[in-house]
Amino acid sequence: MANYSFRLNGRSASVDAWDPAEPLLYLLRGQAALHGTKFGCGLGQCGACTVLMDGRAVRSCMTPISSVAGKNITTIEGLGANHPDRVQAAFIVEQAAQCGYCTSGMIMATTALLSQTPRPTLDQVKQGLAGNLCRCGTHTRILRAVLRASRA
Repeated sequence: MANYSFRLNGRSASVDAWDPAEPLLYLLRGQAALHGTKFGCGLGQCGACTVLMDGRAVRSCMTPISSVAGKNITTIEGLGANHPDRVQAAFIVEQAAQCGYCTSGMIMATTALLSQTPRPTLDQVKQGLAGNLCRCGTHTRILRAVLRASRA
């Protein structure tokens, strides 16, 4: 069994893992009891499981636990702990959630996008969120929320 130490939502964490290839998503939803990160497709195609690793958006369903050693992992629970951060607030104002299943992944992808491109154009937003799927049809509200957050 291997032990991996990392930071999770700003706090030191470590995990013992029998299988270093076990997805980070399983650790988050299981041992860490952080249920905001969703299991969607399990293939890294829908974006529902998106988290930040050292500020970069990654699919936690495809990220092996072994790759988190020494990294900073941020989940939706790590944003705006006491009040919504600017991205979460923009999603609330624009009512950019219908069923809400994709929302945490969209927010995490948006956070990563805005850290790289603080004032994106609409086309850059579309490109930045292209890997995150929303089946409910709130895409226009999500796009408005991202642009609102970029102005906050």
